[in-house]
Amino acid sequence: MQRDDAFLNAWRNATAPLQDEAAAGLAPERPVRRFRTLWISDLHLGTPGCQAEALLDFLRHTECETLYLVGDIVDGWQLRRTWYWPQAHNDVVQKLLRKARKGTRVIFIPGNHDEFARRYLHLNFGGITVAEDWVHETADGRKLWVIHGDLFDGVIQCAKWLAHVGDSLYEFTLRLNRHLNTLRARMGLPYWSLSQYLKRRVKRAVSYVDDFENAVAREAKKRGLQGVVCGHIHHAELRDIGGTLYANDGDWVESLTALAEQADGTLEILQWSDFLPAARHKAARKSARKQLQHA
Repeated sequence: MQRDDAFLNAWRNATAPLQDEAAAGLAPERPVRRFRTLWISDLHLGTPGCQAEALLDFLRHTECETLYLVGDIVDGWQLRRTWYWPQAHNDVVQKLLRKARKGTRVIFIPGNHDEFARRYLHLNFGGITVAEDWVHETADGRKLWVIHGDLFDGVIQCAKWLAHVGDSLYEFTLRLNRHLNTLRARMGLPYWSLSQYLKRRVKRAVSYVDDFENAVAREAKKRGLQGVVCGHIHHAELRDIGGTLYANDGDWVESLTALAEQADGTLEILQWSDFLPAARHKAARKSARKQLQHA
């Protein structure tokens, strides 16, 4: 609890101007991609699995009118077990605050890993609004329900202790994944997600994903909305389910994905690993190795 409060106080009070990025050599060296709206979730700041360098690259090379932070931005579960907060994670928070100060509308919808923030609904931290959920209207008039999605997870709702056990096993998988990708990088091979591979191969996991997607889409339809945008399950997707648009923006520990809305209302999944230059991708792997050594 004390760590949760300490972080939220730091977030709320972090209003000091950032260093000038151009002067520091951090100005975008590639064109900035501009969107009407962006959704990101499951950053899991506060864990070695968070790919903060890739996330910073995304934040520096994109601009939007509205940015939704769709839950599990900070991993309170991990921080309660072991405090882990390197400079790159602080840089992400500062970059989000800077976007809010420069005019981007930033809306934070807490998830299960940062559920402590649900005590602060309807408050504003450095220009970032905290909300339980949101209804977003696209440029072409569709209304989308924006939620994290954990309320539709039976494990979270009925057996939270099991969710914590699964979280520990998941963190082990991510550690193994980092070792494998360190070897792949040395061999000149591209990034590969072990956990995503296991999810695709395990029938029960596939069934869980399908059940989750269908339940969320049904609830959005009941509310009279044309679609839903969520996170939680670390599986980026954009498809129609029974006449309802289902959009999941993925995560930033495995897939490096975001959901984007173009000026005309068109939605697309951004696979940011496709935009990372080889040199920056190598730097991200190096940073991940350093984090692993100190984890």
